[in-house]
Amino acid sequence: MASTYLSRTVSSASNRKTWTYSAWIKRSGGIGNTQTLLVSWTDGNNHSKIRLEGDKVHVYDLTSGSFSYQVKTNRLLRDTNAWYHLVVAFDTTQGTASNRLKIYINGEQETSLADSSYPAQEYEGFINRNRVHSIGYNANNSNYFDGSMSHVNLVDGTALTPSAFGSTDSTTGEWKINTSPSVTYGTNGFFILKDGNSVTDQSGNSNNFTVGAGTLTKTEDCPSNVFATLNPLVYSSASKTYGHGNNSITASDSGNWCSTQSTIGASSGKYYCEIKINSVGSYQAIGVAYQPNVSNTTSTQLIGELTGSAGWRNNGALVHGGSNINTYTTGDILMIAMDLDNQKLYFGKNGTWENSGVPTSGSTGTGSLKDLTANEFYHFVICPRGGSNYCNFGNGYFGTTAVSSAGTNASGIGIFEYDVPTGYTALSTKGLNL
Repeated sequence: MASTYLSRTVSSASNRKTWTYSAWIKRSGGIGNTQTLLVSWTDGNNHSKIRLEGDKVHVYDLTSGSFSYQVKTNRLLRDTNAWYHLVVAFDTTQGTASNRLKIYINGEQETSLADSSYPAQEYEGFINRNRVHSIGYNANNSNYFDGSMSHVNLVDGTALTPSAFGSTDSTTGEWKINTSPSVTYGTNGFFILKDGNSVTDQSGNSNNFTVGAGTLTKTEDCPSNVFATLNPLVYSSASKTYGHGNNSITASDSGNWCSTQSTIGASSGKYYCEIKINSVGSYQAIGVAYQPNVSNTTSTQLIGELTGSAGWRNNGALVHGGSNINTYTTGDILMIAMDLDNQKLYFGKNGTWENSGVPTSGSTGTGSLKDLTANEFYHFVICPRGGSNYCNFGNGYFGTTAVSSAGTNASGIGIFEYDVPTGYTALSTKGLNL
């Protein structure tokens, strides 16, 4: 959503004293920057906003350029692999000031606050006023949200607790989503981005939003199944740019290894992914590495198990045993099948496995280009080094372009361009638990 936003103009005002906002968000970039989640906008001096400011949740009203109220958490939302559930309950009819605005994250109320200037009793804010309501930007072409959103709700006229939208899993203890909340939405309430990228209101109110700019892309990554992405926290470099929900990477510096790895790794199981070459870099490297060997200093540490043995690297070549056995170029889709149960690694290109590889051959390892180390924790690894790559870890997109014709996938987890070998799946939380 880095340059995408949604908009709806409220035609007639409703309850401006009592409302609830609920949304699941997954951050991709802009860590430390100001990013808007929801705003009701008149102008720069008059608006209500829910935003991330310095990675803290900040809820406020600005009237004639002065804060009517502002509440801000001390807690930082910086994890780019996690889905956060955010609830803001607003009720100025309450006699106790601290009950007039409550912020909840993953089911727990935030009581450690950087700012706690609560609204006056019976105060009427801009939310539900007859103004433009925008999701994902500041309504003046700034402060875009960079990430994904799911199940965005606004309840008009009721201040609710998180239990209306989620619950604690009795087995894992994790906060999990309630995909069909039973609430009364009120006049201007809405429910959008339910199980996809639809901006059609699912509350029954027909309070539909429109895409104001950018491309609203559907993602398989969701609060109930978190998919691997590239990890921008592994190695920070001004020359390295992430995009598309951290599923693409570009490095302008051809002389720096500047590697990155998938946010999720594994030590057992069988996993598949696809990498599309947007541009070929100098000594570009694509493969896997186990955790101690993921680095940014030398090619040996960067590619770990692959260097000198197997891996897509060396400025457009597949290297095996120190020799180039195939080449790749812009537009090619590279395939990786990582069998951690049998410690075998397979590479392919455009639907064909290299070295006559058979990823389903188990311990035989027919056509495997590398024996992996048992009991190590492996990640998919990319070093663009002057190049650019689109990753499909199961979301079904290369950048903003959907796969042309989805292949078969017996696991039912993830969407890929080519057939996923039997027994393999996407690297995701559900995939880890197969």
